[in-house]
Amino acid sequence: MRFLFKILSRLSLPALYRIVGRPIFDWGYYILRWRRKLAADNIARSFPELSAEARATILKESYRNLGDIVSEIIWSYGATPEQLRQRVNVLNPEVVLDRVRAGQSILLMTAHYCNWEWQVLAGNTWLDEPMFPVYKPQRWAAMDKFLREARGRFGGTPIPHTKLTRELLRRRSETHVYAMVADQTPVHDEAKYWTTFLHQDTAFFMGADAIARILQAAVVFVEMQRVRRGYYTMKVSVIAEPPYERGASTVIVERYARALENEIRVNPANWLWIHRKWKYPKPAGDGGD
Repeated sequence: MRFLFKILSRLSLPALYRIVGRPIFDWGYYILRWRRKLAADNIARSFPELSAEARATILKESYRNLGDIVSEIIWSYGATPEQLRQRVNVLNPEVVLDRVRAGQSILLMTAHYCNWEWQVLAGNTWLDEPMFPVYKPQRWAAMDKFLREARGRFGGTPIPHTKLTRELLRRRSETHVYAMVADQTPVHDEAKYWTTFLHQDTAFFMGADAIARILQAAVVFVEMQRVRRGYYTMKVSVIAEPPYERGASTVIVERYARALENEIRVNPANWLWIHRKWKYPKPAGDGGD
């Protein structure tokens, strides 16, 4: 499978859109209707103020975008740093660069929005040193190896989430940039923070607060928007900086939720609506974490 990905990565991006992206859209949206009801329900609950026609447009475009993202991920496996820089423009990299050069670690927080895989690759081309993206290993071994290799092509060092705490403690005296896609939902028996997100009670991981405290790191939200097909802009904004108060806190998670919600509202079709963000209801009487 990795061999196939390598062969495909030699094709032009327009060609990949045709032979990979379009079939994914056609089969996922029209033929198999893969998770289409789940995505439609997610959109309906998130945007009750929109018409049924507007929500249907978001649904269809989200599947088209998914096909494009898969094509772009394959293409980037053979891309050069300069090619990525031409397609992803970071508007204000100095927000991160100035802090890293001053000896402060950074925690970048992002989501399954636009092309999240290109965020890692493009980010590494803009930074003085490669970042450490936190990832959840894939069940399919071939895909997991492909993604790890792809994310590390420009020097990034992916860290599996199961080893994150150990790696943070080992490196906490060093200055590094860490990145995490933070819009997944915690499993039912895991510590979580509840907030209202897109009109719904929504659970978020609480790990960002703990990571920021361990590293005394600035927490930076990464916003990405599609300019046109295959081209993006990234803008970063600081949502928390040390020193942090003692004790457990959910301030960072709440600020992340608000920043992500604002990003999604700019162009809802750019979010990955097929993932199960709302897996279970908020327990009665649960006022927060």
